[in-house]
Amino acid sequence: MTSPRDIQTFSRMLASQGPEAALAYLNDAVPHRYSAIYRVDGGMLRNIFLHDKKHETRPEFLAVVPFEVSFCQFVLRDGAFQTSDSGGDSRLDGHPYQGVMVSYHGVPLTDAAGALIGTLCHFDVVAHGLADEEFDLLQRAGRVLPEYLPPPAA
Repeated sequence: MTSPRDIQTFSRMLASQGPEAALAYLNDAVPHRYSAIYRVDGGMLRNIFLHDKKHETRPEFLAVVPFEVSFCQFVLRDGAFQTSDSGGDSRLDGHPYQGVMVSYHGVPLTDAAGALIGTLCHFDVVAHGLADEEFDLLQRAGRVLPEYLPPPAA
């Protein structure tokens, strides 16, 4: 992208073009194949927006993920979660997706009352680090994004 990588650019894009374009903006400068927004729905996490660098149809296994096997659970528990190579990350020992979903960097999404409603994340099936400035942008984006999301499905 030619524009500066900052929260102001992200916010302008979000306001003028919506969450899908803003998600693509976030994904543009990271090595991860996927960037996504998941909404908590009871014991499940529902993907509401997904950007895929390969522009392929969303795989079914990414559409709805049981909370207890998601990496998003750690975001909601700890306030953020990052692993560049889950296969070697002892925090994930015994997790069914350890070494399967290899890199994951996520931040929480909260509603106006401060309740956790979901996650914003970059992830891939291969190992990738995430530059500190990009994780900072992800965190800032997570604070402004919720007001632009569609309401939960009834």
